[in-house]
Amino acid sequence: MKYTTNAINILTIQTFKGIGRAWIVKNLRGNESADTIVEKLNMNSKEGPVTIGEFEKRREAVGREILKLEGHLDGIVALGDNLFPPYRGEVKNSDRPVVIFYRGNLNLLNSENKNIAVIGLLTPDAQIEMIEQEVVAKLVKNGATIISGLALGCDSIAHRQALCSNGKTVAILPSSLNNIIPATNKKLAAEIVDHGGLLISEYYNAAKSKMELSSRYQERDRLQALFSDCVVLSASYSKTDMGKDSGARLAMEYALKYSIPRAVIYDSNSDMNNPMYNLNRQLIQEEREITIINRINLISSITKIISDKKKHQPTLFDSL
Repeated sequence: MKYTTNAINILTIQTFKGIGRAWIVKNLRGNESADTIVEKLNMNSKEGPVTIGEFEKRREAVGREILKLEGHLDGIVALGDNLFPPYRGEVKNSDRPVVIFYRGNLNLLNSENKNIAVIGLLTPDAQIEMIEQEVVAKLVKNGATIISGLALGCDSIAHRQALCSNGKTVAILPSSLNNIIPATNKKLAAEIVDHGGLLISEYYNAAKSKMELSSRYQERDRLQALFSDCVVLSASYSKTDMGKDSGARLAMEYALKYSIPRAVIYDSNSDMNNPMYNLNRQLIQEEREITIINRINLISSITKIISDKKKHQPTLFDSL
C-alpha cells in the first residue's frame, strides 16, 4: 500500500472539529510540516488549542486504521501529492476532493483521459439496458473510460459493458474499499480492477449512521461529475416521482453546477410514455443545448461528446 506522510497528515486534519475540505484547500498546498499544520489549526479549530502532541497522537490513530485496509487498496493520494488526480469543471473549495483511496490504475483519472460518466436508475427495464449497452460500447470504441458508481441497475450495466467492450472503467464508491457497497457487486469490483480499471473512495471507515451514509452517496455523486468530461444519463425518474431513485438526478445537478457537459439517452418516438425517462425529458426541456443520444444519431452524438472534451481541465491548484 502506497501513501505519503502528507496523505496521513491530511486525513489527520480531517479529524478536528470544524475542519473540512474548504479549510484544507484554502489553507494548505500539501506537504506542510506538522508544526505548520498545528499553527494553522490553532487559528480555526473549534476544539481549543491544538498541540503537536495531540496532532501526532491522532496521526498515529489514523495510521492504525489505515493498516486495517492492507490488501484492500493499492494506495492513498492527497492534496499536494504528485499523483493526486485533477478534477474537472468549476468547483468551489468545499466540493473539491482532498484525499482519495484507490485500487487499480489511478492514471485513468488523468486530465488527458476521455472520462465519460454513465449513470441512471436502479431498476431499468430491458429496453433501457439495451440502448445503454450500445451507447457504452460506442463510447469505449471511441476511446472513452467509463465512470460510474457501482450501484445496481444502470451503473452496473455501464461497468459490465465497458468490460465486455474491452474498455476501462472507474467505480466511485460511497464506502471504504474493504466494504464494497452493494455487497452483491464485490465480484464486479474485482473484475474492474483485474481488467485494468480503478476503484476509488474518499473513505477509510464505515459510516456511523444512516444519515452519514446518505451523505456519502451524495458525495459519491459529486465525484462522478468531477472526474468526468461529460455525464450521460441513461434513464431516471424526476424529482416529482416521490420515493424513486435520486442518485442520478443529483449527479446531473452536480454536473450542471460545475459546468460539466451533460447528455441524455432518449428517443421521443419510443420513450415518450415511459416514466423511467421522466428526468431525461425534464432535462431536455430545461437545457436546449443538452446532447440527446438515441439509435438514430448514435454515431454523431458520441462523436460530439468525445470531441467536446476540453483541451484544459483545471487542477486542484488552479485557483489557489
